Amino acid sequence: MIGKPVLLTYLYLLIYILLSSGVILYNKWVLSPKYFNFPFPITLTMIHMGFSGVVAFSLVRVFKVVSPVKMTFEIYATCVIPISAFFASSLWFGNTAYLHISVAFIQMLKALMPVATFLMAVVCGTDKLRCDVFLNMVLVSVGVVISSYGEIHFNVVGTGYQVTGIFAEALRLVLTQVLLQKKGLSLNPITSLYYIAPCSFVFLFVPWYLLEQPTMEVSQIQFNFWIFFSNALCALALNFSIFLVIGRTGAVTIRVAGVLKDWILIALSTVVFPESTITGLNIIGYAIALCGVVMYNYLKVKDVRASQPTAESIPERPSKDWRLEKKSSDLYVPDNSSNTNNVGSITSTSDYPVDDEAPLIPSSRLSHIGRTQLSGHTA
Repeated sequence: MIGKPVLLTYLYLLIYILLSSGVILYNKWVLSPKYFNFPFPITLTMIHMGFSGVVAFSLVRVFKVVSPVKMTFEIYATCVIPISAFFASSLWFGNTAYLHISVAFIQMLKALMPVATFLMAVVCGTDKLRCDVFLNMVLVSVGVVISSYGEIHFNVVGTGYQVTGIFAEALRLVLTQVLLQKKGLSLNPITSLYYIAPCSFVFLFVPWYLLEQPTMEVSQIQFNFWIFFSNALCALALNFSIFLVIGRTGAVTIRVAGVLKDWILIALSTVVFPESTITGLNIIGYAIALCGVVMYNYLKVKDVRASQPTAESIPERPSKDWRLEKKSSDLYVPDNSSNTNNVGSITSTSDYPVDDEAPLIPSSRLSHIGRTQLSGHTA
């Protein structure tokens, strides 16, 4: 008989898949000229950031659900600001792509995320150029090219926006690992939104003022409070669902759930948006890319597990503490802060779900820190 913890884990995974798919489809519906017709992606992203920032501020400063971390001006200027800038850029470019290409094709292009993350990690010096990983990246790239060639409604502008957003997100992930983890800063979803959302809002204001504000006419804009409120609420809920998933599952489960979500989303998009057609070449190309992604995932999970201490190497400790770490063995990585050049000692940010609207900042002990902070302030 399936135990309650297992059922709860599957429930969290289901909520994550539904929310992740729902946010993407909802954003497409709001932005598409054929449906709600609000073709202002920067404005929509600013609404999300503003709403998330207000909620996070209320939880931290008003209701005191969690406590803010010790944030110095140096850490904010050198870590939070650049990460927020690339986060805002990834959302801006990613949401703009919805105006030009289909959701199904966007998900196929997102198979390039491991390629972009690997290249950025090599450039930034947090990963080494390995032959096995490089071959996987070539396989993924070939698959995406084939899928793009088979796209009926291929659009250069939309593809350019999406690929640029992918590389901006990859750079954000690498900067998160390089900057925050070296500073020893750990943020849960509430505190990450508390610091990142307002900063991202400010960064988005500049392109909004230059690109969208001059073309916006109040008489042509249909504003429905409940649609924008529910849309922003779904984006906020997605961030928290990812935190719940990370706290209860390991890297393997999260990666499998991500692949499953992509297939479900591609299928759903063709039903919700009938104009989105998938060709046989689309499927073949995406299947090839997916094989490379699966192989890459296997190598990353294998590396993470190889870096974890075995039972023989763990010193004597209270049994309760051992059970806590054993429960999330896929997530726990020893804190080797003294050896920052050892990439294996740090949990790669690409081991966790990467989704639109989710500025979650993972750390090597995030599952334990986050649960301790939340339970400690809600008890």
